[in-house]
Amino acid sequence: MTAKKITFGNFKGGTGKTTNCTMIGYTLAKKGYKVLVLDQDPQANATALYMKTRSRMGSEAVIEKTLMTAMSEGDLSGIIIEVMENLYLLPSYADYTSLPLFLEKKFPNDLLARSSYLSKLLDPLKDKFDFILIDVPPTLSVYTDSALLASDYTVIVLQTQERSLVGAEAYVSYLQELIDNYQADFDILGVLPVLLKNNAAVDLNTIENAKEKFGEENLFSTIVKNMERLKRYDMIGIVDPETDPQADMHDKRVMELYQEVTNELLERLNREDGENAYE
Repeated sequence: MTAKKITFGNFKGGTGKTTNCTMIGYTLAKKGYKVLVLDQDPQANATALYMKTRSRMGSEAVIEKTLMTAMSEGDLSGIIIEVMENLYLLPSYADYTSLPLFLEKKFPNDLLARSSYLSKLLDPLKDKFDFILIDVPPTLSVYTDSALLASDYTVIVLQTQERSLVGAEAYVSYLQELIDNYQADFDILGVLPVLLKNNAAVDLNTIENAKEKFGEENLFSTIVKNMERLKRYDMIGIVDPETDPQADMHDKRVMELYQEVTNELLERLNREDGENAYE
C-alpha cells in the first residue's frame, strides 16, 4: 500500500498543528501502521518532541546529517530516525531556514520545480510507509507549498478563536490557488477543532461559525480538548500509559482522546478512498 501523505496546516501560529500531527502519528504507529513524520518547520518542534520521546524510551539519537543537507544532496533516506516501533522521523534543524534560498538557486526560473522538489524526494519513500505526515510552519511559504504539492490530503487544525478561524479561511483560499496555479492534487480531509478553553462560550461559538463557513460535515466530530498534559509532553516527551511506569490517569486520557481522533481520521480516509483499507 502506497503511503497516504497528509499535511497539517493553518496560517495562524499556535493552533496545535505540531501537537496533533505528532500525536496522530504516534497513535497510528501504536495501531500498527508504519508512519513517517516529516518536520518541515525550521523551528523543529516536532523533532524536539519525538527526540525527547525516544530518549524517554531509553534510546538516545544523534542527528548526524540535517534535513537541509539531505535536501541539497537529493536523498532523504539516509536521515530517517526511528523513534519507536513503526514510527520514524525526518528531523528538521535550524539550518532549514536556508531552504528557500537553496531552491531559488537550484531552480532560478521555475516556481513549480521549487515547490515540487520535496515531492520528488519523498517519492522513493512512499512504498516503505503507510502514512507520511507533514508538519509545516504557519506561513505562506515554499515550506507549505512543498508539503501540499507532495500531499494527498491536508487536515486544517482550527483552534477555537477568531484569529485561528481567519487563518483557516486564508489557508483554504490558498489551497485553491495552488490547485488553480499548479494543478495540485490533494483534498481537504477535514477541519480538526482544538479547544482554547474547554466548554467556553467563545470556543463553542467559533465551532458553530466554522460549521457555517466550512460545512458541518467537514468538521471532525471529535474535538481536541484543552489538556495541560499535552503541553508537558513538549518538555519531557510523550508518556505512554501502556509502557511508562510514570504515566498516570492524565496520560491515559490523552491517549484515549487521540485514539478517537485517529479513528475518525481513518474513517474519513476510508470514505474518501471508497474502501475499508483502514480499520
